[in-house]
Amino acid sequence: MNIRIINRSKNGLPAYETIHSAGMDLRADLESAVLLNPMERKLIPTGLHIELPEGFEAQIRPRSGLAYKHGISIVNSPGTIDADYRGEIKVLLINLSTEPFEINSGDRIAQMIVSKHEKVEWQQVEILNETTRGAGGYGHTGVG
Repeated sequence: MNIRIINRSKNGLPAYETIHSAGMDLRADLESAVLLNPMERKLIPTGLHIELPEGFEAQIRPRSGLAYKHGISIVNSPGTIDADYRGEIKVLLINLSTEPFEINSGDRIAQMIVSKHEKVEWQQVEILNETTRGAGGYGHTGVG
């Protein structure tokens, strides 16, 4: 799939780090380092603008290494970029650790997955088909 992209950053294009990666890494595009204090959130620019085809979205997700090693996550995870959005991709990072975390230009801060989606047309009814699970929700299958 080809997607049109404008790269106004000093970094390369988003890239898959391994042959079977689902997500492409996004990098920070900063004039100077940003300090993210514990429980603080900041919007980090990437310098990227994309033009997704109709019926597709880009999901912005946390990087597992940043989450595990430093407690860095994304507040609205996964963030969604709609096909009609043309603004700069920015990532809303949060520091869930007890230590400050420094973000430098070029750091890999998130991953982006491009995914096809369907449009829903609702069919309002009075009753739904029965299933074995039924209305069983949170914890309905037992502990763990």
